[in-house]
Amino acid sequence: MRRTPVWIFLACLCTPSFALYPGEIYREDLRIQPLRDGRVSTTFSFVTVLEGAVPRNPMALGQVDESQHYALFPLTLGQILREHAITELHLTLNAGRWNYDNWGHPHEAGVGTGAELWAWMGASEITTVDERWSGLRNALSGLFCASLGSLDSRRTLSPTVAFPLSGSTPTFAPHELRHASLPSENVCTENLTPFLKLLPCKSHAGLASLLNPQKVFDADWHGMGIHVIWKEDTGVELKLTLQAVFNPVRTSTGKRRDWNLQLLFDRSIERSCPVASSSSITVILPEEKDYQIIPEYPAHVDGLAIYDLSSSSNFTIPSNIAMSWPSEHSFQYPLPPLTPVTPISVKRTIHGTTQTRGILSVSVTNNSPQEISAGYLEMVPALLTLWMHTLKVEINSQIRSDLLSGLKYHPPSPQSNDRLSPLDVASCPHNSTKDHARNFHRGQQSFSEIHRTSTRCDERLGSTRGRVFPAPSIVSRYPSEL
Repeated sequence: MRRTPVWIFLACLCTPSFALYPGEIYREDLRIQPLRDGRVSTTFSFVTVLEGAVPRNPMALGQVDESQHYALFPLTLGQILREHAITELHLTLNAGRWNYDNWGHPHEAGVGTGAELWAWMGASEITTVDERWSGLRNALSGLFCASLGSLDSRRTLSPTVAFPLSGSTPTFAPHELRHASLPSENVCTENLTPFLKLLPCKSHAGLASLLNPQKVFDADWHGMGIHVIWKEDTGVELKLTLQAVFNPVRTSTGKRRDWNLQLLFDRSIERSCPVASSSSITVILPEEKDYQIIPEYPAHVDGLAIYDLSSSSNFTIPSNIAMSWPSEHSFQYPLPPLTPVTPISVKRTIHGTTQTRGILSVSVTNNSPQEISAGYLEMVPALLTLWMHTLKVEINSQIRSDLLSGLKYHPPSPQSNDRLSPLDVASCPHNSTKDHARNFHRGQQSFSEIHRTSTRCDERLGSTRGRVFPAPSIVSRYPSEL
């Protein structure tokens, strides 16, 4: 009789662990894509779903909240969402510049340099949206060890056209958007550590065991994201993402683009995450056929090699997926000119010979065979004044003002928020480049304002680089695949 509890405990261990947490689902996925310039793009995705859950009604903030019992969903983040009645949340921390022309669109949007935070919250008479936005910034700053507290009212905007709700819209109150970015924020190990603590298996099992900070932060580009959305038919969904672009040609001795998991991360998957309902590695196969992939992929769907790593699969653990090009002695970089991977390319440059005056130029290139209509949104620092009467739109050195419509501009003020630069719906003919140019004047910046751009990773960097421009946003209008 005394051995009965032991056998019951062993039986529970043999049962799939994800079945022990009703109402919560966790799944993970890794996508690997070889790029044409010899680099390798990797995207980790960790999704936790609270089935049937709804955001907190902001009208009930003055009342005691109902008890929240999480098994897989991270409690620390869940408490922040409930405390400030957040309907939708997006936070990204990136380092480097994403090369759209050679790498294409990222698997996860939001690849602007630095920190970017935006959230949708319901209006309430008890606590205003701005008060909850301030509390949210400070709470996330402490949770992820980032300088999100610097995203004050001077950097906060509400560009609803560029950042609409990704999920469903609750009907209990009208919703408002708050968006802010800090392009000078650095990403380092102290951001990755709390990120991993939000996962059910941490970095001890599953795909997260591959995340070696020394390898991830040595990549040519890396970034992480935290996305919380509410879907009426599903519940509250938390999606943690980590993307990195590695360069095996740079790190290999033979200048080859061959890669494997051990080479990229210097780690292997020893065991699967027992609470994951699904765990898989997807390799996007290149168009050329002279490659070799090991082990042979068990599933092949539309140019994808899919490996199932869940506890119920027959895939061998540990695994070390590898891809090589046996016929290549060394990788030969494609010679220019190269056709951009994306249908539209945008470049922003500053021209001038002084520190106070110059020209801000934005070039939009339509690489597709059809006309494209897109909106361009940009936030400029308060100390920068754009002279809109100098705006010129040219194609092949010919002025084309007819290609610009819906122009809006909110001038900046040093005592108030950073403002939106033009939000315009611009048409660009096929296979052409359109140039926007306008003069600007840069005001003086006090030393205390410069120091506010510093971060914990490198406090001296902010005092020397000054104010950095946030990444602009492109709002596609046509075609839909933009």
